[in-house]
Amino acid sequence: MTREKIRYEKKADIAYITFNRPERKNAIDLEMHHRLGEIWRDFRDDDALRVAIITGTGDAFCAGADLKTHVPEWDGVGPSLGRDKLSDGFAGGITRGVHRIYKPIIAACNGWVLGGGLELAMACDIRIASERAQFGSFELRRGMHPADGGIVRLVNTCGTGIALEMELTGEPIDAQRAFYANMVSKVVPHDQLMATAEDYAKKILRNDRRAVESAKETIFEVVGRTLDEQLKVECLYGYALCGGNPELVRRSQEFLDKKDKGRVGVNATSL
Repeated sequence: MTREKIRYEKKADIAYITFNRPERKNAIDLEMHHRLGEIWRDFRDDDALRVAIITGTGDAFCAGADLKTHVPEWDGVGPSLGRDKLSDGFAGGITRGVHRIYKPIIAACNGWVLGGGLELAMACDIRIASERAQFGSFELRRGMHPADGGIVRLVNTCGTGIALEMELTGEPIDAQRAFYANMVSKVVPHDQLMATAEDYAKKILRNDRRAVESAKETIFEVVGRTLDEQLKVECLYGYALCGGNPELVRRSQEFLDKKDKGRVGVNATSL
């Protein structure tokens, strides 16, 4: 039986997406790209799922595009390729095209995160890194540079300094440097990576679903706007949630009664 290149599993509220092509450093070929498109749409549309965790097998999270399948697709096409690809980003479109999924996505970066793999990781909402992880953008070595959100998200998340360094040198940075650059939220021992990612997922699941998804949407909407526009968007989205979410009254009453889950203080409870 042919081994699955991507494993997609559903466990209660959490979707697990695991690249399973370690002999190719989990590089994404065209078959995987199309399969990921199906997975992202299923995750988006399945009401039972609230959070996704994506990781890789072996010593790589994802080494980007498998050039054996992608370069022939690009060869001789000309500048019109950019227009043709606008609605179809990398890794099934999560970098551009189906990127407005408001359910949280966690990247558990287990090893090499390179090229399109970095673009994929940066398109996730929270990144947890194994101490073994290395992050790099090697595209300039091959005569190209990121075109699927890599530069945009590096600049937005880490700033121009780290973006310029990584892009112009084509050299990787280790997990600790990535943490200092705000690229990852936490660096953990390798054997604790998935447990840590699941702990983050549980903390998200503790919160009200509509509030979580509205907060993510609001963050997406304020990026790149002027301060006045950002304040208007936050107000409109935040108060729309307050006025339209029946969970607000129940959860607020639990807080007032000091019965809310995970409360800090004498009534602290587990997640």
